[in-house]
Amino acid sequence: MSDIVDRLAQVQAAIAAAAISAERPAAAVTLVAVSKTFPAEAIEPVLAAGQRVFGENYVQEAKDKWPDLRARYPDAELHMIGPLQSNKARDAVQLFDVIESLDRASLAKELSKEMAKQGRRPQLLIQVNTGAEPQKGGVLPEAVDAFLAECRDVHGLAIAGLMAIPPADEPPAPHFALLTTIARRNGLAVVSMGMSADYPTAIAMGATHVRVGSAIFGAR
Repeated sequence: MSDIVDRLAQVQAAIAAAAISAERPAAAVTLVAVSKTFPAEAIEPVLAAGQRVFGENYVQEAKDKWPDLRARYPDAELHMIGPLQSNKARDAVQLFDVIESLDRASLAKELSKEMAKQGRRPQLLIQVNTGAEPQKGGVLPEAVDAFLAECRDVHGLAIAGLMAIPPADEPPAPHFALLTTIARRNGLAVVSMGMSADYPTAIAMGATHVRVGSAIFGAR
């Protein structure tokens, strides 16, 4: 487990260096430690080392392992970063502080209903499919403005920002630049982009959040 803590420190240092290189404050970039598929025993040392923001892909997995962890670390912040089924909206609103994968009207409707019912307001990000990949969730870049307006005006949702996962077989920088452009055009402050292989590039392009898993926890 000491290896995990060492890798966490290395990633934190690399994030700070990338931010400074981009003439941004190190504190302007939040590390989301992606703990999906890893057990609580692997996550606890990272929490003990001071990391507080984590990402999970699956509602049921988060339900199984995070209540006990949060009982010990109540200031932990949990992000839903995977595809979210509309029928899981109730659990997602209950569990997560940030939902990064809002990508369709039916999900917006369910999230709005559950947020009103539960009195919880997780921060919401729209996932953008910057590469127009058919197998991947996300709103197409040219449809983001209209979907954002629908979320706000029809469903009463406050949208904090955007998230994207560039195509694995393409250079990520153009996709990061596109996401930042869309966010700025719409006055959105949060831009979640960049993973273990490319987060320094994402920081250079304006990421406010980077989602790093394997560089901290090791291979899945």
